[in-house]
Amino acid sequence: MSSSRVRRLRTALGGALAAGVIAVPLALSAVPAHAAPTPDWLHVEGNTIVDSAGKEVWLTGVNWFGFNADERIFHGLWSADMRTLTKGIADRGMNVVRVPISTELLLEWKAGTFTKPNVNEFANPELAGLNSLQVFEKWLEMCEEYGLKVFLDVHSAEADNSGHVHPVWWKGSITTEDVYEGWEWAAARWKTNDTMIGADIKNEPHGTQGSTERAKWDGSTDKDNFKHFAETASRKILAINPNWLVFVEGIEIYPKPGVSWTSTGLTDYHPMWWGGNLRGVRDFPIDLGANQDQLVYSPHDYGPLVHLQPWFEGDFSRASLERDVWDPNWLYLHKENTAPLLIGEWGGFMDGGKNEKWMVALRDLIADRRLSHTFWVLNPNSGDTGGLLGYDWATWDEEKYALLKPALWQDGGKFVSLDHDVPLGGVGSATGKSLSQVNGTGPTTSPTPTPTPTPTPTPTVSPTPTVSPTPTVSPTPTVSPTPTASPTPSVSPTSPAGACTVTASTSSWSSGLTGSVRLTNTGSALSGWTLTFTLPAGVSLTQGWGGTWTQSGSTVSVTNAPWNGALATGGTAEIGFNASHGGTAGTLTGFALGGASCTTR
Repeated sequence: MSSSRVRRLRTALGGALAAGVIAVPLALSAVPAHAAPTPDWLHVEGNTIVDSAGKEVWLTGVNWFGFNADERIFHGLWSADMRTLTKGIADRGMNVVRVPISTELLLEWKAGTFTKPNVNEFANPELAGLNSLQVFEKWLEMCEEYGLKVFLDVHSAEADNSGHVHPVWWKGSITTEDVYEGWEWAAARWKTNDTMIGADIKNEPHGTQGSTERAKWDGSTDKDNFKHFAETASRKILAINPNWLVFVEGIEIYPKPGVSWTSTGLTDYHPMWWGGNLRGVRDFPIDLGANQDQLVYSPHDYGPLVHLQPWFEGDFSRASLERDVWDPNWLYLHKENTAPLLIGEWGGFMDGGKNEKWMVALRDLIADRRLSHTFWVLNPNSGDTGGLLGYDWATWDEEKYALLKPALWQDGGKFVSLDHDVPLGGVGSATGKSLSQVNGTGPTTSPTPTPTPTPTPTPTVSPTPTVSPTPTVSPTPTVSPTPTASPTPSVSPTSPAGACTVTASTSSWSSGLTGSVRLTNTGSALSGWTLTFTLPAGVSLTQGWGGTWTQSGSTVSVTNAPWNGALATGGTAEIGFNASHGGTAGTLTGFALGGASCTTR
C-alpha cells in the first residue's frame, strides 16, 4: 500500500472516530502501516548495525521526551509547531529519534482510552482534534517525509514526569506482564512500518545493594533480574516483529568476583550510572536464539554536573575514562566484537569546565569508533542537562550543537539518512542524503576491534543520579565551549606523495566554526597518511577528531588515527575539527596529501 493511500485511510478513520462512527478499540487496531519502497530494516553483524544488504549504518540521533510524562504528548507542543521541530532535527543531521514513553500509555492506547493532549492547535493546525496516539502517528508520517527513523523507550511504568526515578519496570498496578503486553501491542501495531525500527526495553534499571527494590543481572528467573526480563521481553517482541532492533540497557551495580547479590557490603559492588553497567553481559549474555542478530546493548553515560562520580574527582582524561569506566562497563562489548552499542543517553550543560571536558571526551570516542548514540536531549526542560533547544522551543543552542555535530553521520559534507529512498531533511534537502546515495551505504571508516585492557578497580561509591527530565529548571548557561579533550594521539607513517580528492565544508557561529573533511585516496594504497591544509586568517584550531592535529601559523597538519591509516585506492576517511575565529570564517584551501596537492570539490 502506498504511503499516500495510508495517509488517506488514517485521515478517514480519524474523521470517523471523531464522529463516533467506529468503535475506538477496533479502529485503533485496524489502521494498517506501510513499508517503504526499499525496506529499511536493520540487523546486527558483529559489533556493527547494518542494513538488509549488510552495509554498515550509523545511528546518530537525539531524544525528545514528553510521551512518558503525565502530559502523554511531546513536550513543547504547547507552543511550538511539531513539523518545524521535526524538520529541524533532520536538517541538522540527527537521523533517529529515541522517544521515551510509559507502559501505562501503551496500555491506554491499546484500550483506546485517551486524555486530552496539551497541544497548541493554533501553532499546530495539523494536530487539531487528534488524540495522543493520532498525534504520534501523524509525527511518524512526518518522520517518514524527512527521512527520520524512530524507536520507543519504555522510560517508566507509569505516566509520570519523575517515573524514571523508580528503579524497576513494575510499579503500583503496572506488573511485569503488563510491560510485556504493552510491548507486544506496539510490535504488532507498527510491524510493517519501517519508520519505527526498534524498542529500548526499559530505561535505566537501577538500585543499590540493600535497596528494597533494585535491578540485578544474573542467570536466575527472579522477578528483579533485569537480564531475564529484558531477554523475555525481547523474545516476545521479536516473535511478532523480527525486524525490530531491541536495545538492552545495563543496571547500576554489579557484584565483584565471588560476591553474591545478597551481600549488602558497600565495597562489594562495581558502581556505575543508572543503566550504564553492562559488566554482567560477560557472565550472562542476552540470548535471543534465532533473533540474536537484532540485539544492541545500550548504556547511558553522564558528566559531573549530573553527579560527581568518583572518576571525576581530581584530574581525568579520555584515556582514564576509557580505561577505568567505559572499557570495563560497556566498551569491551564493542572492542571484543560481541555486539553493537548505542549510547542511549549522554549530554549536559556547556560549563566551560569538567562537564564539557567529559562531553568532548565521549563525543570523540563516539566519532572515532562510530558508536551509535542518541543525545540527551532536544528538550530545554531537562533539569540537570539542558537541551539543544532554548526555552522558546525555537532557538538552537549553537555551541552545544557544534559539540554534537562531529558525532553525526556525514558523508561528503551532508548528513546521512537511515532511509534508502528519502534524504535526511526530505526530498530536495540541501543538507542531507539518503542511504542509497552514500558510497558503499555505510560509514567510510570502521574501527578495528582492539583487546580490552585490564580494568583498574572502580571506586566503590554508589551514586544515585537523576538523569532524566525535570520540567522546571533554570535557563541554560551561556558559557562558550572550551574543549579540552582530543582523541589519543597515535603516530602513523607519513604517507608518500599521491593523488587525492577532498570534499570540505564548514559551518560557523558567532565565534567559532566546525569543519568536515572527506579525504579520498585516488592514488596507490597507503598504510598511513598526513593531510595538510590552510585555515583562513584569524582561525585557530581548538580540537580535531579522526587523527592527530597540529597547527603552525595558518597551516594545519593531520596524521591518521590508528584505525583509519590504511587507505586503499578509492578509500576514504572522514575527519573534522572545531576552531575559533575573530568574526569571519572563510574557506579551507591548499589541501595536500603527503605534500602532493589534492583536487578540491
